Amino acid sequence: MSARHPAPPDAASANLVDRLAPAFLLPWLRLARLDRPIGAWLLFWPCACSLALALTTTAPAPHHLRLLLLLALGALLMRAAGCTWNDLIDRDIDRQVQRSRARPLASGSLSAKQALAFLAALLLVALLVLLQFNAFSVILGLAVVPLVCFYPFAKRFTALPQLFLGISFAWGALFGWSAVTGSLAAAPLCLYIACVAWIIGYDTIYALQDRQEDALLSLGSSALLWGESSRAAVAVCYGIACLALLATGVFAGSGGLFYVGLLTVAWHCLWQVRRLDVDDPQLCLRLFQSNSEVGALMFLALFGGAWSASWGAG
Repeated sequence: MSARHPAPPDAASANLVDRLAPAFLLPWLRLARLDRPIGAWLLFWPCACSLALALTTTAPAPHHLRLLLLLALGALLMRAAGCTWNDLIDRDIDRQVQRSRARPLASGSLSAKQALAFLAALLLVALLVLLQFNAFSVILGLAVVPLVCFYPFAKRFTALPQLFLGISFAWGALFGWSAVTGSLAAAPLCLYIACVAWIIGYDTIYALQDRQEDALLSLGSSALLWGESSRAAVAVCYGIACLALLATGVFAGSGGLFYVGLLTVAWHCLWQVRRLDVDDPQLCLRLFQSNSEVGALMFLALFGGAWSASWGAG
């Protein structure tokens, strides 16, 4: 199995896909990045945080658990679809980058036609999931599609493609609130800004792994734009994220537990910045992956803030 389909270097060697999947399924699962679930988690957490934020407007109910499960399924499907689209557009570039040359399209284990059929199937199922939400959320969900489609091209035209990733990847920060309320407000907009800044920060850490290849291929990257100042730039991004998250809690009227949780988010971000070494790719990958913990801490902070502000107090 490993001889025909070598594992990508940024996938954990003990992941369940590589250990348990039959050989004929392995390229498809890798195309969907199921061997690297960190991206699905990072897409899910803004959705979950937005839903937790919306609980400041209403008491929790079984319906909200159903929404959370639908958001998780939607995040998994859209992450897989986004990766498939990205690999289709970047397959020639991926062959020239050490970290990505083993991907199914770059390595030739799947064809472009097969990937297009897979993408169509993913989008169809994702549409069926989207139609389970209210009309406002359906429109909001469809609105992000052009942004997702443009993202793979951003590094060809801009020095800061991470901004476009943040704009599209953070969309769930609006979606969870709209799924509950059928509208938007200042609080989810602040959460969206927080998530955009957070994503730019952690994806800069991720991009530090590819600085040499990106420079040789004349591709844009925040890691190249900021160079040896990337550590300071990540600190600024995380600082903006924490301030916007603070504004989120203020606008939502979150209770005291939110502010305790916010301190843990800020501490984790500070820990990442202090540990970061822009010349250590393996450390950069580990720090990037640790951002799933940040997302979980954000969710707990917002959920705790809703509980302590309203329905828990009673």
